[in-house]
Amino acid sequence: MSHLIRMSRRRLLASGGKAAVFVAATGIAPQFIRPGRAFAADALAPGMTGGPTGFDGAERYQYGPDTPEGRAVEAAKALKAAGKAPAKIVLGLSDGSIGQLTKPFPAGAPSIKDLWEKETGIQIEIVGLPNGQEFTKTMQDISTKGGAYDIYSTEWNRLGDLAETGGIAKLDDFVAKHKPEWDDPKQGYVNGAKGVSLLNQYRGSTYGVSLDGDFQTWVYRADLFGDAAEQKAFKDKYGYDLAPPKTWKQHSDVAAFFQRPDKGLFGSTDLRNQGWGYTNWYQRYVSMASPNQFLFGDDGKPLINSEQGIAATKEYVDSLAHHSPDAISWGWPEQYGNFAKGGAAMTCAFSNLPKFLDNAGNKDSAVTGKIGSMLPPGREIDGKLISRSVLWFSLTGMVSSQSKNPEAAYLLLQWLGSARIYAWMSANPGGYLDPFRLSDFADPLVRQTYHAYHMDVVRETVARTVPTINYPGATAFHNALDENLMASLTKAKTPEQAMADTEREWKKIARRIGEDKLLEAIKTNKEAWPTVLDPIS
Repeated sequence: MSHLIRMSRRRLLASGGKAAVFVAATGIAPQFIRPGRAFAADALAPGMTGGPTGFDGAERYQYGPDTPEGRAVEAAKALKAAGKAPAKIVLGLSDGSIGQLTKPFPAGAPSIKDLWEKETGIQIEIVGLPNGQEFTKTMQDISTKGGAYDIYSTEWNRLGDLAETGGIAKLDDFVAKHKPEWDDPKQGYVNGAKGVSLLNQYRGSTYGVSLDGDFQTWVYRADLFGDAAEQKAFKDKYGYDLAPPKTWKQHSDVAAFFQRPDKGLFGSTDLRNQGWGYTNWYQRYVSMASPNQFLFGDDGKPLINSEQGIAATKEYVDSLAHHSPDAISWGWPEQYGNFAKGGAAMTCAFSNLPKFLDNAGNKDSAVTGKIGSMLPPGREIDGKLISRSVLWFSLTGMVSSQSKNPEAAYLLLQWLGSARIYAWMSANPGGYLDPFRLSDFADPLVRQTYHAYHMDVVRETVARTVPTINYPGATAFHNALDENLMASLTKAKTPEQAMADTEREWKKIARRIGEDKLLEAIKTNKEAWPTVLDPIS
């Protein structure tokens, strides 16, 4: 998908969203960076063998030897002592996330990078990758056998395509040996083993370690929804109380009510552009059956050219009436910039929107203190509410098959992606790596950075999230869907034509990949889909 991203995070620096987002990234820190109590350089809490020091609460991120973090560090030290460790591990990382590894946080703390190097004696060389080009750079290294990296970091749903190229290493043996505990019921991934399957695995084997939580989350203008005059006007018109919508029908009503372009206000600005917008089509489509409307049947046949697929596409197109006239060209920088100016009643975005925009340090945000979070809209089926979101982008660390030190590279990933280190890292406002583990949602620094009201909703959104396609041909499948949705949005095709043409392309892709291989991948992918059903209130 990277080649479809017309507005990358890097290009935000040249866009109108610059003030809305990047000022916030620097302005957020003073809210909770404060001098820590005096610590000696290595003043660890009793029983702890590693972790950060130098700030209040540092002990939350320290670890003993029999923890995923401690085992990773001790194993790396053992490799070093035996002369089997590299002098450095080369990590290719999105430009926008480097700061979370290199900038100390909070005041008095070491950086993530410095702590690893001090504890293991193995340096981390970070090679910045242009935001939006992570997959392209990874494929270049694989196809040319360049061997420039020990670790790639790219979108999570590239695991299938990259595993099939042989360009990334299978990590099962390292996982068994070093025990990362990703499925821990208190600190691990939401939905336990299902969450691990969703984020780290392909066809039942581990090929990656999640380093990001790009679960698409809905937010709204709490000040508008709580305004007495707005509430009265809405009830007079629609006959029920104004509230964050629980169904897509309610969402349509609320968006239409707040659509006031002459006053600089749009009803809903969930994205519609190429490369990004189809995730919002996903949410509408997958909620059309209980517990989910799947993309493929168990026999591997596409299901999108159906009553459900056509209805979801029609809704997707019709909803343009509640957007900016330029909606099909908006990327997330325009979306964030508009929301910061108070230009939308609702939107669906990365979970970091309140982190940047509900922030007293961001003087360019007009919505500080005025944002609320809500679960995704859904559909009432068989007496239950089917509410679904989607995971999109979300950087995952993968060990290059060309690495001469794959175990050391894996150990760094286990350490970075562990409960204690990841919570500390994702709380750092210096980058885009967002929280997603159970331990993150309860962590005080994370909750202060992202806001307590938001973290509780993000946790529940993760539990209701479907994966995008994550098996061989993922790029081709998504490109075909994306192109046909764009054709439908621009009226070049009807919703019926768009779904029929998508089905035709998907069948060609399936034949090219091999249907037997695809069936196995579809089966394991389905195991990660949510089963949460909500009561209708």
